[in-house]
Amino acid sequence: MFPKDKLRRALALYAVTDRMWLRGRSLVACVEDALAGGATFVQLREKEAPCAEIALRARTLIPVCRAAGVPFVVNDDIEAARVSGADGVHVGQGDAAVSEARDVLGADAIVGVSAQTVEQALSAQAAGADYLGVGAVFGTSTKPDADEVGLAGLAAMCAAVDIPVVAIGGLNARTVPLLAGTGADGAAVVSAIFAADDIRTATKELFATVKETLCLETN
Repeated sequence: MFPKDKLRRALALYAVTDRMWLRGRSLVACVEDALAGGATFVQLREKEAPCAEIALRARTLIPVCRAAGVPFVVNDDIEAARVSGADGVHVGQGDAAVSEARDVLGADAIVGVSAQTVEQALSAQAAGADYLGVGAVFGTSTKPDADEVGLAGLAAMCAAVDIPVVAIGGLNARTVPLLAGTGADGAAVVSAIFAADDIRTATKELFATVKETLCLETN
């Protein structure tokens, strides 16, 4: 399992996969390019796939992430995370509770929780979440039905909790600089990485922007 004392730093550029953007390219190759460009965290997001299929895809990505020293989690599906040997899981407000994830995956697993309000953020922290995914900060085509929390909402949640916070929703090279001063520990990105023609170059540019914007020391 990825050491939790390094988790805050690892959230800097959080790459969330979405195969709709791959245009025939292999998921493994795209994740390899993202890692080569500087992605510091990978989440496998497969909303419609069955557990066995998610676990199979996770198993192909885990060695790549381990070789890069980057944590790897599965979105929503706790059982797929367990079966595949992922570092943990990211759950939403409507998904399994933190306690269930801990029961299945153990105390050493990384458990992230989505939050849209200060109350949800505080509740997730109290339940034992390791980090929060806060958003949507801006409107996004990846999750068009997601409520926007905005920069003020993000800053309020960052100030309310002690655990790391990664911003998500509509983040790209143009919007990442707007995170300055919010207290966020990182930016979660989907299409700005995986829809790019040159994923490695796009990720490298995003990583530089994130590092400068959030004043991060990632080495």
